[in-house]
Amino acid sequence: MAITYLEIVLRLLLSVLLGGLVGFERESHNRPAGFRTHILVCTGSALVMLVSSYSFVDQLGVGFEADPGRIAAGVVTGIGFLGAGTIMQQRGSIRGLTTAASIWVVSGIGLAVGVGFYFGAVLTTVLVLLSLFLLGRIEKSFFAKRRLRTLIITALVQPGLLGVIGLILGEMMINIRKINLGDPEPTGNGSGHSEKIVLELLLEMPLDVNLGTLFRRLYDVSSVEEINWQGESVVRSFN
Repeated sequence: MAITYLEIVLRLLLSVLLGGLVGFERESHNRPAGFRTHILVCTGSALVMLVSSYSFVDQLGVGFEADPGRIAAGVVTGIGFLGAGTIMQQRGSIRGLTTAASIWVVSGIGLAVGVGFYFGAVLTTVLVLLSLFLLGRIEKSFFAKRRLRTLIITALVQPGLLGVIGLILGEMMINIRKINLGDPEPTGNGSGHSEKIVLELLLEMPLDVNLGTLFRRLYDVSSVEEINWQGESVVRSFN
């Protein structure tokens, strides 16, 4: 089956357009793979599909048929490695998964354009953009209360202090995203404890957490002297 030069130009230009639309959204959010990367992935996938579908037809002998699906499968596998490069681990949190997924989808869009499945390619692009634009806003709005909070605890140094605090937070389904430990300082109060320490924790809070219960349980720890929540001191009135 032959294909005209005009059809080749149309498919490659369409792949540039569709890949660019998704890439523009990623670029606007300053993601590691943006406008140019998505265009290259989509256009390259379309070209590979064109080569797989039409370039070998005249070179095969009688009784042999081309199998475009084999090369397409290789493209999907290769894009997986490219997407893995956009995933970054930063202090225990994973970032870049959405961008990696968008690269994978864009490669599929390019393959669809290359084989002439225009409706599927355009519809997928629209759905991807809706997911990235609208669902992203809905997600931020819905989970607005489940955001990161800062908790600062001043306590006397004792063995297992961090473990006890971590156990309390874990039982209340609070995730610790980051911990900063200050240098121990002398208390100067003449008690058996000679040093105190400041723990700064970045927490991911669930929707239904009871702050009163949290503060009361933290103050129940004998060595805890002061709690600061989001820049404001929490008085010891929960005992």
